[in-house]
Amino acid sequence: MRKEDEERVAARLAKVMAMMCVRNTKLEDIHAGVVPVTKTGDYSDVVVLDAEGRKIPWLEVSHIDDSQMRDLMKEIVDRLYTFHMRFDDPEFQAKIDRWEAVAAKWDQPELKVSGVEP
Repeated sequence: MRKEDEERVAARLAKVMAMMCVRNTKLEDIHAGVVPVTKTGDYSDVVVLDAEGRKIPWLEVSHIDDSQMRDLMKEIVDRLYTFHMRFDDPEFQAKIDRWEAVAAKWDQPELKVSGVEP
């Protein structure tokens, strides 16, 4: 396969896999933040005071804890596994084609060698 064809296929797969396997997961419900200490265990006793003096309940503030990260990663791994196992299934291929139309509007990926190293 020619290098530019290989790059095109890899870019297509990267975007469609990100769309189908990462987007629309628990990630949509979680945003980065500092995990505070809670005495109740459910964070109902935690608020964030912002620069305008608003007291924002922790459950409305962007955050992720270890358990949420574990659940998110499990969901992503399961979706990636499903993607690979069903890739040749014509019905699944039709779903890939539909999602690819959306993902095609994203920026082209860049090769980040250090991004895949632990």
